[in-house]
Amino acid sequence: MDVKVKILRYNPEVVDEAEWKTYSVTLQPTDRVLDALHKIKWEQDGTLTFRRSCAHGVCGSDAMRINGRNRLACKTLIKDLNPDKEITVEPIKGLTVLKDLVVDMDPFFEAYRAVMPFLVTTGHEPTRERIQSQADRDRFDDTTKCILCAACTTSCPVFWSDGQYFGPQAIVGAHRFIFDSRDEGTEQRLEILNDKEGVWRCRTTFNCTDACPRGIEVTKAIQEVKRALIFRRV
Repeated sequence: MDVKVKILRYNPEVVDEAEWKTYSVTLQPTDRVLDALHKIKWEQDGTLTFRRSCAHGVCGSDAMRINGRNRLACKTLIKDLNPDKEITVEPIKGLTVLKDLVVDMDPFFEAYRAVMPFLVTTGHEPTRERIQSQADRDRFDDTTKCILCAACTTSCPVFWSDGQYFGPQAIVGAHRFIFDSRDEGTEQRLEILNDKEGVWRCRTTFNCTDACPRGIEVTKAIQEVKRALIFRRV
């Protein structure tokens, strides 16, 4: 089947503003959008620029807006996009576009690093692994699924208008350790997220939950962090 793929192109060395360009690509219904991008780059226009790595929905590098929604190109099937009509592909919003579908991820990762996404412990190292019950592990299981694709953060209207906001992913990253029974850095993380650009900026639109390619209940995690702040011991 011949599919029209309309891509928002931008090369700062050549043009001042982004412009749409349409390509005709022969695809199978079970092909993915990433397959279409590969065909365009390899067979029609080698200047097309985008990120991808594992191509199996694990690395998170090929997040982009497809038909107006944040998705992973490697997981989005052509048959699920109404291919009889034009398929639009553009970079995720809220981050500076460097070229075509590639955005500057530095602000995203700065927010992630700011919430201390690592286990904080004190005292002597144990002689064996740090034990926790299955119930304790289940408490934060959902937020361990994050692949740092930025689909949730760049679907957030607050993040679009306020680049200082930590964004959903950073809060998810903090949640994973805040509710880990082995961790001792909860108070530090909660204090970081209590900032004016932290968890209270969330407006509960559920865009982030809808955008997550891993099915993480992002909005629920954000609400749990809010409750932890409200009920924490002073």
